[in-house]
Amino acid sequence: MSKDVLLEIGTEEIPAHYMPSVLSQVQQLAADKLNKANIAYEDIRAVGTPRRVALLVKGVAEKQADISSKNKGPSVKIAYDSDGNPTKAAMGFARGQKIAVEDLVVEDGYVYANVTSIGAETAGLLPDILTGIITGLGFPKSMHWGSLDFHFVRPIRWIVALFGDDVVPFELAGVKSGRISRGHRFLGTGDFEIPSMAAYERTAKEHFIIVDPEERKELILAGLQKLADEKGGTIIMDDDLLEEVIFLVEYPTALCGEFDEDYLKLPEAAIITPMKDHQRYFPMRDKDGKLMNLFLTVRNGDDYHLETVQHGNERVLRARLDDAKFFFEEDKKHKLVDYVEKLKKIVFQDGLGTLYDKALRLEQITVFLNQKLDLGLSDEALKRASLLAKADLATQMVMEFTELQGVMGKEYAMIDGEGEDVAEALTEQYQPRFAGDELPQTDMGKVLGLADKFDTITGMFSRGFIPTGSQDPFALRRQTIGVLNILMDAGWNLNCHEVFAFVLDLLQVDKDKQMEVMGQLNDYFVLRLKNIFQDKGVDYHIIDCVLSDDTLNAAKAARRAQALIDADLMGKTELLQAFTRVGNMIKDAEDTTVDASLFETDEEKALYAACQAMESGLAQAYAVYDYAAAADILSEGIGAINDFLDNVLVMHENAAVKENRIHLLTLTYSLISPIGDIKKLS
Repeated sequence: MSKDVLLEIGTEEIPAHYMPSVLSQVQQLAADKLNKANIAYEDIRAVGTPRRVALLVKGVAEKQADISSKNKGPSVKIAYDSDGNPTKAAMGFARGQKIAVEDLVVEDGYVYANVTSIGAETAGLLPDILTGIITGLGFPKSMHWGSLDFHFVRPIRWIVALFGDDVVPFELAGVKSGRISRGHRFLGTGDFEIPSMAAYERTAKEHFIIVDPEERKELILAGLQKLADEKGGTIIMDDDLLEEVIFLVEYPTALCGEFDEDYLKLPEAAIITPMKDHQRYFPMRDKDGKLMNLFLTVRNGDDYHLETVQHGNERVLRARLDDAKFFFEEDKKHKLVDYVEKLKKIVFQDGLGTLYDKALRLEQITVFLNQKLDLGLSDEALKRASLLAKADLATQMVMEFTELQGVMGKEYAMIDGEGEDVAEALTEQYQPRFAGDELPQTDMGKVLGLADKFDTITGMFSRGFIPTGSQDPFALRRQTIGVLNILMDAGWNLNCHEVFAFVLDLLQVDKDKQMEVMGQLNDYFVLRLKNIFQDKGVDYHIIDCVLSDDTLNAAKAARRAQALIDADLMGKTELLQAFTRVGNMIKDAEDTTVDASLFETDEEKALYAACQAMESGLAQAYAVYDYAAAADILSEGIGAINDFLDNVLVMHENAAVKENRIHLLTLTYSLISPIGDIKKLS
């Protein structure tokens, strides 16, 4: 027989962006704890609203499964004496297994105990299991209330815990479990009773609570689309905003509001940002793609007096747009370059100067990158973009709406008649702004973005602000991943070590400390690069192989990793074994100068001839990362390598002959070394 389990944790409003993680944790914790307790179940779901997190487990067994095990004990020689009587060892083992000594069985020279553990009743285990689920949840920030030491994301106000029709009794944070839940704050009639898990969602809906976020999502999307169709508009959809709205409401109703067309004279970003980021509104475009003076939003309630709610939302947005209009008009009274002077009074970071100092560093870093990458960009244009890069941070618009950094820089630069490439770079420098965001598309934007991120990351590391697993207040992890993705997407061969050294010199970091900081930066970048490759499903052997050299070149590592995958080099066992043997012989040797006059054996001559035959073709294959062709060429030398290693004594008594043979092996290994440390592929 089986019953259903319901756990509802009622709280004050939980931050919307916490909820997806919380629901995922609840579901995983429940599965882990039930499996560990050997309690069978059919299905687990986690649902929730801003004020409740609910676990629904269907078909939970009424008792644990019985567990039979065969436990190995001492050997027969130790368990029984010469007369076949059980010794103290046998009796102690039987006692520990809670069976009679005569029930021990003998197999393969050892004694065994066949033990069956009778499963306990699930009802008696659930209080601890459900309590453990609640206390096992983790949050970015938690709080405690009253005189309690207990911490949770928000104060717990009620707990519903049911097993079938019965309450699972326990108490947590001063709240006793029961079957009483609470309805919608405004539409509901207060507390209500939940008879069982099967009736939970239906009963909650009767009190204006839609507990399933997927159902709320469908209702929201349908409501928004209906209004958009009526107005002849297209929703500017944002998945992150939609997810946030889903977890802001318990009973959604879509509505449409309007604002004065005069505000459409503002830059689009100055209109959309207050809508989305501040008010959680969805903007719309007309059939021609132009922004409409309409917005969509979602009310946490029904359609009663919806026009009053609409007017309230319009009034709030009007105030925000009035602010934006005022700031925009005030900012336009000056050119963007005029704001550069104000950067001298804005500290970038203690020990790293002001934003003006950062702008001066960006001028030098962008020119350095342009030359290193041989991009052919105008140094003067790069210097201009660098000088203006942070100027919009001193404008009133960006100080009020910080999300518009870079966006308004581009807008003001275009108004001032700055070059289009410079203006575009001002907004692209911040990309990617978040995981999954677009990368910069113009070369100047990529260079400025790289310079900005390299300066910030290197500067912070030089000051000891190195991210940890839980602390990354300056978003250095995101910026590092941004650098690596920009380089790989552009295919730019750049040794990051050279950029680190250049920036550290600009920051006037002591030479003695530079080596330490360079090592920390290398380790951090390599780890992020490994994570990127792992997320793409690259085998860890290949990752270790391509990241084994002394340079930190993300684009080159990416090409080599893909080339190894395409060539299926890990499947070429004979080739890898032959060259790995060579690599193990030479260790760290580097000299590839071979004197053919010192050859004493046919094997030496054959291996040297094979190396000469392979060299020219390999250079061409490596140049285009054609590792399949390279593997075919290298395979031609397998026989010569094995013959040499099997028949030639490298450690010859004649020092000159010995060194020459080591040089020959070093030359041989150098033919495969452009691929990486192939010993890592084994």
